[in-house]
Amino acid sequence: MTDAEKVATYMQELEHPLKAEIEALRVIIKETDARISEQIKWKAPSYYCKEDFLTFNHRMQDKVHLIFHNDAIPKVSSAILEGDYKDRRMVYFKDMADILAKKTELQRVIAELLELIEN
Repeated sequence: MTDAEKVATYMQELEHPLKAEIEALRVIIKETDARISEQIKWKAPSYYCKEDFLTFNHRMQDKVHLIFHNDAIPKVSSAILEGDYKDRRMVYFKDMADILAKKTELQRVIAELLELIEN
């Protein structure tokens, strides 16, 4: 199976109360930059462009949890990024309204991170 087929199968089988929100975030992430590719990593949809940089964590059932995991992420400043880890930052979304409220900033963070990864 291709990476796209693996993700499609994963999403088809996913049982999560915020599945619609996860799907919406997948679209937002992929629309941010045509160079972004999707795969399954750590048993969840994950994104890369030259390097891995973002993965869903579906353990929480009351919010959607995104993990930015790249050495460059600490260089990106944003109110939506949480945590003070050496190479990670977290973003949480409680519902579709929260996703829509954070969409522009999420895309800005992704674009800035990809610029850092490219250079």
